[in-house]
Amino acid sequence: MLVGLVALWHVAPAAAQAHQIAGLPDLRAELPSTLPGRLSAADDADIRARYSDVIARLRPVRQAIFPVLQFHLPDVAIYTKAVLWALRYSPSLSADDIALIKRTLSHAEVRLSAAEAGSAPWERLQGRLVRGFISDVDGSVQPYGLIVPSGYRAGSKMRLDVVLHGSVKPDGMAIVHFLRPYDRGGAEANPAPSSDFIELFPMGRVENCSRWAGETDVFEAIEDVCRRYSIDRDRIVLRGMSAGASSTWHLGLKHPDQFAALGPYCGYVDTHRFSETPGMGFLKVGPLPDYQEKMLHMLDSVDYAANAGVVPVVAAIGDKDPFFQAHVIMGEAFRREGLQMVNLISPGTAHVQDPKNWAEQMRRIAELVEKGENRAPRHIRFVTWTLKYSRCHWLQVLALGAHYERAEIEARVADNGDIAVSEPRNVVRFAILPPMLQKPGARLSIGGQEVALPGLDRRLALSSGRRSVPDEPGGQAGSPARPIILERRGGHWAAAGADARPTGKRPGLQGPIDDAFTSRFLCVRGTGKPWSAAVQAWSDATLRRFAYEWSRYFAGDLPVKNDTEVTAEDCRRCNLILFGDPGSNIWIRKALPALPLKWSKTALQIGAMRLTSADHSPACIAPSPFTGPGDAGRYVLINSGHTFHESELAKFNYLLFPRLGDWAVFAVDPDQPAAPADPLHETLVESGLCDEQWKLTR
Repeated sequence: MLVGLVALWHVAPAAAQAHQIAGLPDLRAELPSTLPGRLSAADDADIRARYSDVIARLRPVRQAIFPVLQFHLPDVAIYTKAVLWALRYSPSLSADDIALIKRTLSHAEVRLSAAEAGSAPWERLQGRLVRGFISDVDGSVQPYGLIVPSGYRAGSKMRLDVVLHGSVKPDGMAIVHFLRPYDRGGAEANPAPSSDFIELFPMGRVENCSRWAGETDVFEAIEDVCRRYSIDRDRIVLRGMSAGASSTWHLGLKHPDQFAALGPYCGYVDTHRFSETPGMGFLKVGPLPDYQEKMLHMLDSVDYAANAGVVPVVAAIGDKDPFFQAHVIMGEAFRREGLQMVNLISPGTAHVQDPKNWAEQMRRIAELVEKGENRAPRHIRFVTWTLKYSRCHWLQVLALGAHYERAEIEARVADNGDIAVSEPRNVVRFAILPPMLQKPGARLSIGGQEVALPGLDRRLALSSGRRSVPDEPGGQAGSPARPIILERRGGHWAAAGADARPTGKRPGLQGPIDDAFTSRFLCVRGTGKPWSAAVQAWSDATLRRFAYEWSRYFAGDLPVKNDTEVTAEDCRRCNLILFGDPGSNIWIRKALPALPLKWSKTALQIGAMRLTSADHSPACIAPSPFTGPGDAGRYVLINSGHTFHESELAKFNYLLFPRLGDWAVFAVDPDQPAAPADPLHETLVESGLCDEQWKLTR
């Protein structure tokens, strides 16, 4: 049985070896001992037996030493994952739910039997189908839907449309329901459209408007499709309806160089005004603490309207849509940036896609993407508010004057290759990436001042056979060209030395706390003797709550190790989420010198605050001190999961904004609830942001 699987998966492309599969958590879990109500004894026994059989047949594959097995294993495991989550988190099941669960198991059995025989017929399937990938964030299996047109031919590159879904109820059946529209099991009639593009439908952690790990999922799903199908990367379109349109605004304007065009159809663009939409029963987001207001600039896509000058947008909406004001708000933002928003308005239409209006939107998008995306535009104007969103084609912002304030950089390329950069706003360090300034004699001016590029011609001459440094901005293995880094010194711009290393906040290491869960992370449980019983009880409860919320609302099992089990490889590859105090967790003790606080057995000092450590604990994020010079930057985070909780996760996705900044202090109680869904006994004393050098501010 295993031999057939190994033979099949050994033909997968080498790119599929990117993930380790041995720790796949979705194949370790048993069904809960008590299944949801209204499930008969016969159905209970049938579902348990079939689920256990598939898992038993998959486990040897997971434990095998062949990394290429990941290429097809997720295509089977998405079904068992969907069933497991349905039975974990559904309080009761209807007859239709039970039938859907059994159907999902049937499709797992069909795919697994085919794979064991050395075949993967879904690889060649056209029309609707579902596939899966292994998330680099937490090692979980995540599904996506596909519609492959009848004209698709392997080896002939095709446009890809990434279609983001609307708001859904984040309940136990959510994954099963997500699979249903796309899954035909490979056996049923499955007519394929005659369109000239493949459609990808990422799940994106169910219900978060493609934020946080949901954002990462979208890009990982795109990469998975590009590995499996012949995709024209210069013709990737991003579009969606309702919350999917909000996701389109969010991802498209913050990553304007990743898409050839955007097609949002009636989606919100900010937090405050959307929460006030009349007649919708929304929770109003009133004035927030200053640090929370600042961090909304990381999320509200209206603040990134200027980037529509890089990626074209064709928006659409009905004039009776209750969210019509959102497109008005975005249109006003476009005009402030000197742009005109294309907004196709369907008369008499509420919150639905009018077929005629949608067809016109798709026609215009097709015209825009016919030639493909220009990867080296002669003019770039890029706006950001955070180094989380730092790059636009051949420009990358590397350091800001202040986070969550508008930063803008604009550059033009002359016919002879010279580049003129307008005086950047709130930018103190940036890079010009290949292919720009790669010709001998090329000149650069910033704010009208010519900037000397010492040794550039010599570097270009020597670079013809040299690999770029892997962690340099824009560096790619095998690429001979290197970026040119500029920084502001004493009121003037100058080229940084070739050996200059970044310090302070930088792309990928800019916070806030919630950012630690958008890339690979590992929770580390302290096993030693705690300094404070109250802090340890609170920390343990915090970890229990996070594990519950991550599983239920982010569709994955939390990666956790004891502090004594953490390896050097974990430190190199993962954001370390450390729970406990310096007595109980050896990694907190090791990290203390790198944190913006002082913590002893008797006192906790943060800025001017000096508190008793017996009943106070920090929650804070900082660059990890456990990575080497050649490693990618990682975070270390103390005593926190996501800073929004079930009270927000179970309601509306616009509520998923950070509740803490880069640091916080809690007063804690030794008596904590055992149930992970119950509120913790804690009081927030204070929270805030760190400055650009990771120094604490209040």
